[in-house]
Amino acid sequence: MDVDGHLPRSQGDVDDDGRERRTGTVWTAAAHIITAVIGSGVLSLAWAMAQLGWVAGPLTLVLFAVITFYTCGLLADCYRVGDPVTGKRNYTYTEAVRSYLGGWYVWFCGFCQYVNMFGTGIGYTITASTSAAALKKSNCFHWHGHKADCSQYLSAYIIGFGVVQVIFCQVPNFHKLSWLSIVAAIMSFSYATIAVGLSLAQTISGPTGRTSLTGTEVGVDVDAAQKVWMTFQALGNVAFAYSYTIILIEIQDTLRSPPRENETMRKATLMGISTTTAFYMLCGCLGYSAFGNDANGNILTGFGFYEPYWLVDFANVCIVLHLVGGFQVFCQPLFAAVEGGVARRYPGLGREHAAVFRLVWRTAFVGMITLLAMLMPFFNSILGFLGSVAFWPLTVFFPVEMYIRQRQIPRFGAKWVALQSLSFVCFLVTVAACAASIQGVRDSLKTYTPFTTKS
Repeated sequence: MDVDGHLPRSQGDVDDDGRERRTGTVWTAAAHIITAVIGSGVLSLAWAMAQLGWVAGPLTLVLFAVITFYTCGLLADCYRVGDPVTGKRNYTYTEAVRSYLGGWYVWFCGFCQYVNMFGTGIGYTITASTSAAALKKSNCFHWHGHKADCSQYLSAYIIGFGVVQVIFCQVPNFHKLSWLSIVAAIMSFSYATIAVGLSLAQTISGPTGRTSLTGTEVGVDVDAAQKVWMTFQALGNVAFAYSYTIILIEIQDTLRSPPRENETMRKATLMGISTTTAFYMLCGCLGYSAFGNDANGNILTGFGFYEPYWLVDFANVCIVLHLVGGFQVFCQPLFAAVEGGVARRYPGLGREHAAVFRLVWRTAFVGMITLLAMLMPFFNSILGFLGSVAFWPLTVFFPVEMYIRQRQIPRFGAKWVALQSLSFVCFLVTVAACAASIQGVRDSLKTYTPFTTKS
């Protein structure tokens, strides 16, 4: 019996770090990956395919899948420091960066993660509010005809979503509720599957939109400048659909050993990304086949589908429920970081004062996100920006730099040049997609006025 009065655990009940023995397998890890990847990003893939066309569209999906798979393999090798079997474990992405790189890299990693979390909160607010508005529009079209004016003030739905999040943000340990991920997984699979099914039905029954090898056509659908900007913005949307490396280390930390965690994680990553890419191909290609170059930015709220209205309603309810919980999952780590920093800076802060600070700070945070969402409720531009901001630093740059440091790859050697070239090309893609998304927001603001423009 130990000093706390507990019976000691047997050696077989714990892992080499003293924590409870991990039981995760390649199947559970692959399931976590699929759950993390398939989300609201799938809704924009038909639009992205319309910008890229039948050649570049599928090729882009495959290319992003290959890059993500490769860099995730590099990141998986960085789970342990030193020996891949007995080395010290890193429990989070930031810990891995601190162990291998240290210094300003840690600050930059934290900055990228928290910007991504903040931006994702805005993106989720816009997406959920658009789906909530689509529920009323769907019923309006069903009862009053497809040509009826069923437009809605989106700002009211954004405020409503913000109020819900203010309430949920005050629930202690909301992000630790075990059912949250299960519900999110069911909801995301439901609306993504409905999108695929409706697109397939539309493709079979017709009428279908006009498609081409190169997507939207200059002089017909868009002008030359719009074609360039929207192509780069589509790259950002695809990047957003594949963003999950931020939680890869946490998934790997659930795996049992032997076999080696990095070997299991590579297999799980291959299974997860292959499954996801196949699903994305179906959603993107069938959506493009159904609606052609006029595909809407959000396949379930742009009303290419009017009937069966109850199925469209159900899909949008799934989106709202998924993103109500998803908002908390992404924002709670940011809350914990800020509140932990305040507690360290002011160790004498009492429990009551800490509770007041939590109430005021979290409410102000959600209020800021709600305000920004109302000022810029542009689905594809925001998703493109989020995808581009997260893609290069978190999916490519840090895994490459940590792998180079771990393997002590000599500077200017063939492998070093190849890895740095990959990182540089991905950096250029990030810059182009980010610039295009900002340009998209600027163009949209010319015709949008908060509280008065309907959608």
